[in-house]
Amino acid sequence: MSRIGKKPIEIPSGVTVTVNNNTVTVKGPKGELTRSFNPDMEIKVEDNVVTVTRPSDVKEHRALHGTTRAIIANMVEGVSKGFERSLELVGVGYRAQKQGKKLVLNVGYSHPVEIEPEEGLEIEVPANTKVVVKGIDKERVGALAANIRQVRPPEPYKGKGIRYEGEYVRRKEGKTGK
Repeated sequence: MSRIGKKPIEIPSGVTVTVNNNTVTVKGPKGELTRSFNPDMEIKVEDNVVTVTRPSDVKEHRALHGTTRAIIANMVEGVSKGFERSLELVGVGYRAQKQGKKLVLNVGYSHPVEIEPEEGLEIEVPANTKVVVKGIDKERVGALAANIRQVRPPEPYKGKGIRYEGEYVRRKEGKTGK
């Protein structure tokens, strides 16, 4: 039995969850998220608790059980608290700045790289070597952070590049000459 799938999801105050033909809508103080789930999964909302049950122990249903529950829990957390992902720029002359809504990165290329966040996501630059991506949808926040990191992933010799905050970059030894 799925240990994650069995866990009920507590709905915090100020958040409403509605289920309509396996389309779950979560409204909260930070916004609203809607997502459709597999029709086999049974999603119920009873006195501020959401439960997900599966019809059988078929491999596909077992896989969907925990995933469905985790996604709904992330939706509830997103509309109540929100999600954020921090990135840091490591390297001489590497810096980030915000121009309007756009993020402008100077990371060693001959041109600055501009990244525009999609609707519902927000980029903050608390320091010129730090970038914070915020939003209510965990999947989209992670995807935008990954796209920013992809501009210049950390390299193993000097450790230069854009990395997640707290990410460990394995360092390699350089060439040894005679």
